Amino acid sequence: MREYKMRRGEHLEERIPDLEATVEEYFGPITETEEYNGSDLFVVSEPDNPVFERIVAGAVSYSGKKDTLAVEFEERDPTELSPDDLEAAGEAVSAKNDFLLEATGRDAKSRRESLKREVEDDETPDVA
Repeated sequence: MREYKMRRGEHLEERIPDLEATVEEYFGPITETEEYNGSDLFVVSEPDNPVFERIVAGAVSYSGKKDTLAVEFEERDPTELSPDDLEAAGEAVSAKNDFLLEATGRDAKSRRESLKREVEDDETPDVA
């Protein structure tokens, strides 16, 4: 599961007031919920796009912090996809990126840079 922060000064509920409807709009009908870090996330067990096997998305609340967006995109093995399904791969990438941009206000490049900074901040130097 990957968690995404919003841009400084922005909140998830302001960017997407109805997260459930937005998840359904991008990926298909929600079939159940799943608990993650004390929050219920939406599960799309049969996404509209055949490239996806399952999608889990929702807001995760932390005490004293802004909500983050938790998302997990489970994709099918490309060798199992038909030629028609493979054509949907571009649409799958666009759906993921458009959803994350709408939710976080950050494009793919900005999200990658943010993740790199988090990894660098987590590294503690070995001092012998």
